[in-house]
Amino acid sequence: SKGDYVVIMDVDLQDPPSLLPQMYTHIQEGFDSVATRRVTRKGEPPIRSFFARCFYKLMKRISKTEIMDGARDYRMMTRQMVNAILQMQEYNRFTKGIYGWVGFKTKWLEYENVERVKGETKWNFWKLLNYAVEGIIGYSTAPLRLATRLGGAAGVAAVLYLIWVILEKLIWGIPVPGYATIIVLILLLGSMQLFCIGIIGEYVGRTFEQSKDRPVYIAKEILK
Repeated sequence: SKGDYVVIMDVDLQDPPSLLPQMYTHIQEGFDSVATRRVTRKGEPPIRSFFARCFYKLMKRISKTEIMDGARDYRMMTRQMVNAILQMQEYNRFTKGIYGWVGFKTKWLEYENVERVKGETKWNFWKLLNYAVEGIIGYSTAPLRLATRLGGAAGVAAVLYLIWVILEKLIWGIPVPGYATIIVLILLLGSMQLFCIGIIGEYVGRTFEQSKDRPVYIAKEILK
């Protein structure tokens, strides 16, 4: 597209075209993007709605990029925002993350879920799960840091258990069985391994971010 304003919408009319005039009005008020989000999931299977809500809650906790609950791809954008999106060179394109990452002033319109006029969705559970994994991996390094935290927790548990074994021997005179020493050693060695993997994960995360070749900053407008 080469227009000053660009709209993305589904062709099955789940994205109500009646919102287009309102979108254009908000763009004229100074917004760079007018996006939509569903406030209800009427007509969706309950299990699918449950996992969708869990996904958005998880992304809000682990990602620095704003990803709105119930957000749709249906939106109107200015040419500046479209050009910024086109600068994103990554191959796996999680669109909801891209919209949030590039920034720009966005107005959100809420509407109730609309049944599709014709056809059936091609998004089954496994496709949606893969899409969610793309979002988590593409817009959060939390999974890489998980090993560091698990390693630290295991190390603390090993030290606490070691203190308990020593107290049993010194205070209560309880003979320490051989398995206690083995458990302490396993916890200590396991925590060290996890912690080292976590350190490697930090470097991998930085390499991963660099490999996506996202722009360091985005200029909305250049004044001459």
